[in-house]
Amino acid sequence: MSITSDQVSGLAEAALAARPKSYVPYSGFETGAAVLTEVGTIHVGVLVENLVFGLAMCAERVALFSAIAQRSGKPIALAVAAPDTAGRRTYPCGSCLQVAVEFGGPDMEIIAVDPDTGDPETRTIEELAPGIPHRKDPGAGQL
Repeated sequence: MSITSDQVSGLAEAALAARPKSYVPYSGFETGAAVLTEVGTIHVGVLVENLVFGLAMCAERVALFSAIAQRSGKPIALAVAAPDTAGRRTYPCGSCLQVAVEFGGPDMEIIAVDPDTGDPETRTIEELAPGIPHRKDPGAGQL
């Protein structure tokens, strides 16, 4: 499902606005995310760190889990706003992509937002992770 440029802009703005709410006392890597569902609802999330690194939660999963917890319908797009990584735009990690594909499917749009300019760059999960394992009917009967 393709989303409009207005929807991309709205998601980018929501992800950017969420960034300062990140809890990042260890890395300082402020990250905000926003998920758009099929009914037009937007859910945001932020990176939440913990002294025990494995207990941290990425902004993307916080936003996705919020959408699922609210029964807002199938996620159709996910935006992430974070500093560049190794000089390149930051996209969701493999764990976040795996969670996103579970609920949104391989055609779900992923938007990486430049935190300085607000410029969005869009790919599908399938483009970012070719062959990623996924259900035939993402989120069937559960969203």
